[in-house]
Amino acid sequence: MGRLFGTDGVRGVVGESLSDDLARSIGAAAASTLIRHGQGRPLFVVGRDTRASGEMLEAAIAEGISSAGGNVLVAGVVPTPTVAFLASEMDAAGVVISASHNPAEYNGIKLFASSGYKLPDSLEDEIEALVVSPPSASADKGSIGPLPDASERYLHHLTDPGDRLDGMKVVVDCANGAASELAAEAYRRLGAKVRVINDAPDGKNINDRCGALHPEVVAAEVVRTIADAGVAHDGDADRALFSDAAGAVVDGDQVLAACALDLKSLDALAGNTVVSTVMANIGFLRAMADADIRVQTSKVGDRYVLEEMLKSGAVLGGEQSGHLIFADRATTGDGILTAIRFLSASVRTGVPVAELAGLMRHYPQVLLNVEVTDRDALEEAVPVWEAVGTAEGQLGDSGRVLVRASGTEPLVRVMVEAETEETASRHAEAIAEQVKLALG
Repeated sequence: MGRLFGTDGVRGVVGESLSDDLARSIGAAAASTLIRHGQGRPLFVVGRDTRASGEMLEAAIAEGISSAGGNVLVAGVVPTPTVAFLASEMDAAGVVISASHNPAEYNGIKLFASSGYKLPDSLEDEIEALVVSPPSASADKGSIGPLPDASERYLHHLTDPGDRLDGMKVVVDCANGAASELAAEAYRRLGAKVRVINDAPDGKNINDRCGALHPEVVAAEVVRTIADAGVAHDGDADRALFSDAAGAVVDGDQVLAACALDLKSLDALAGNTVVSTVMANIGFLRAMADADIRVQTSKVGDRYVLEEMLKSGAVLGGEQSGHLIFADRATTGDGILTAIRFLSASVRTGVPVAELAGLMRHYPQVLLNVEVTDRDALEEAVPVWEAVGTAEGQLGDSGRVLVRASGTEPLVRVMVEAETEETASRHAEAIAEQVKLALG
């Protein structure tokens, strides 16, 4: 089989590439690996999002961990960053059962170390090897029990008195996911007036025409209710996109730019450095250059953003998709914390969300996702790279091209930025056609 772990853990369609048997094996392998590394009887905190398959996979992975000698505390439905926080607070490993932004038929398994950081590739490789060749069950099984105060611990952690949202009227789209019971409460505790939408999960409606995949939904509600801002979370609430009062969507690059400039103004931007990915909008890069802020670049994926942050000592990093990491408070992308930091900057400075978002010029960017049969063959697809070279030659310094294979789906992503959307679309479509011909 191919590598089990992608850029964000194990992910697949439940009943096809992801089953309870696989979850049980991953649990046993993870516990066995930690025991092998001298952790005695390891403790695991397990959380999940609202997918119908979550309870089955939760039970299976807990059983697997226990069978190998690990103890399990089940947190229930909580955001991914809740598990990361609890792992670091409780000196435990963390397991999140979620497929993040994917449709309800998908699910996934993400693993965190007791540091709160996602497991490094080397440990994932060891776990994968044990999944392929499972160890014998331990004669000394571990325990499985509930962690009833998981949400309250996380809310207490989030509500720092330095971040206030007093008087701000906010619409929150919870994507019928893990934020459904937590996000609004966090914002209310900080003084916001909150209207919540898409907070009634039924196991099948997670990310369905709502949340961060469809920020226009919260934007329309902001305009309808005359709110100050909108927040759109994804299924596991590790990211957030926004709307200003006029209904304009604000993406992760704009939020990252505003937060970087805010931290610099407070003399709190360590090393005068921010971390972004290769997908960052040209406008973000130019805004940071104008402010004399150094940008370190990583591969796409918040785990790679974090790796670069740890190397450079940066306290802020993020992605256009809305994954932001504030290293003083979190070890992974946290959509609720991102909203608190971004919106509290607006309240503290008296600058509307639209003006904060406008601190960078947003260049038109066209992203096409092309379904392929073999994403790993992209590197050798000569016609694709010839098309890329043609586009880059014509764009010069006024645009940018990025073509990469998805780390979680059978897709090749084609991104083109240019002075106009028409120009970006033309080049993106030409490259996508070559991807289809070579890899489809």
